[in-house]
Amino acid sequence: MRTLIKNGRIVTAVDDYHADILIENQKISVIGKDLQMEADHTIDASGKLVIPGGIDPHTHMELPFGGTQASDDFRTGTIAAAHGGTTSIIDFAVQYKGQSLIEGIDNWHKKAEGKTAIDYGFHLITTELEDKQIEELYTAMDEGVTSFKMFMAYPGVFLVDDATIFRAMSAAGARGGLICMHAENGIVINEIIKRALENGRTAPKYHALTRPTIAEAEGVHRAIAIAEMAESPVYIVHLSCTDALNQVRQARDRGIPAFAETCPQYLFHSIDDYGDNFDGARYVMTPPLREKHNHAELWKGLKMDDLQVISTDHCPFCMKEQKELGKDDFSRIPNGAPGVENRMSLIYNGGVVEKRISLNRFVELTSTAAAKMFGLFPKKGTIAVGSDADIVIFDPEKEHTFGVENEHMSVDYSSYEGWKVKGKVETVLSRGRVVIENGEHKGKAGDGQFLKRGECVRI
Repeated sequence: MRTLIKNGRIVTAVDDYHADILIENQKISVIGKDLQMEADHTIDASGKLVIPGGIDPHTHMELPFGGTQASDDFRTGTIAAAHGGTTSIIDFAVQYKGQSLIEGIDNWHKKAEGKTAIDYGFHLITTELEDKQIEELYTAMDEGVTSFKMFMAYPGVFLVDDATIFRAMSAAGARGGLICMHAENGIVINEIIKRALENGRTAPKYHALTRPTIAEAEGVHRAIAIAEMAESPVYIVHLSCTDALNQVRQARDRGIPAFAETCPQYLFHSIDDYGDNFDGARYVMTPPLREKHNHAELWKGLKMDDLQVISTDHCPFCMKEQKELGKDDFSRIPNGAPGVENRMSLIYNGGVVEKRISLNRFVELTSTAAAKMFGLFPKKGTIAVGSDADIVIFDPEKEHTFGVENEHMSVDYSSYEGWKVKGKVETVLSRGRVVIENGEHKGKAGDGQFLKRGECVRI
């Protein structure tokens, strides 16, 4: 199958030019001006941007949490991602306490097998890592799982101590692996939560009010300090506030290989969205939404490369029967929100249209940087001869409105209900196959392939 994309404006993290693209055998084979070649399928991209498929390196499909599980599975979640212009995700497999690392990975392979509409990889949430398990960690890396997430929060479920974090950073860093840190002081947060509940403070807004920014900043500082002692890089997930960002900035200014992502919810929503009633439960996620003044600093961090990636932390739970588990106790509301379908248009509108970041930086933040950080570049994350033909035809002028009625995530609300944005995904190709065209999914479950990733960032 030969596909020819004609007359488009090709934009990568470093390029911006007009040319045609010939796709053969799932890869980009020729890029040139006015290509006159036979093709089975021709796409006219006149007036459109031709950009690399988005990479979302932080999703939770089908994740068990809080007595329920995320409402998107690998079929619905990846179809929704494709509609939004994302052609690769990196989801989080879980090694629960008492399990081996490989068992955790195998369990997620079973969840995803035959379901995904786009390509996918795994990080591994690691809850136990003794010295005797280091070889198994290297086996996981050999199998293409080269990054591992550790938590400073959720005691009794995911929390690991500092010794385990140091052990993991030392071992993974020595082989080109990367530790992704959920950085919050969960032990202290639990005490603050206990006090709030004792005082009858049960509404969703108290989820945010019991998780102060300083608890996140302390976790980020500690994660970076441990990484420095381990002589390893570190990647902070879902950074939400200025206090935490300043810890990353200071480390990077000292030459420490500290990296971080943020998410759209921390750029557009604020603590005001919780309100005083239970509707605020839709915004219960961790870290929580912060005060509006953090937005400008996070955008500045994205522009100046103190933050490298925009992911979603997509982890949806329906309001009905799922979020309602915490109707009388905010600490029982499942943490998480939808967003994998909204990311590309949101960031284009809020970043490029509103002149906070350049078009090249938009591509870097939503695709290229994640590909480089997590061992996928140049197979993914760029438009170049030999790269996978993961391509989005993006209409920079078309306006559309977010809302649960016209979105594809398996959840009963939209985080951005009624928001009108400029910039819309028109056509999406995954390894050369058209999977989204004019708002319709053209692929099938199982089209996606597992991404066996290479080394992550090394020092």
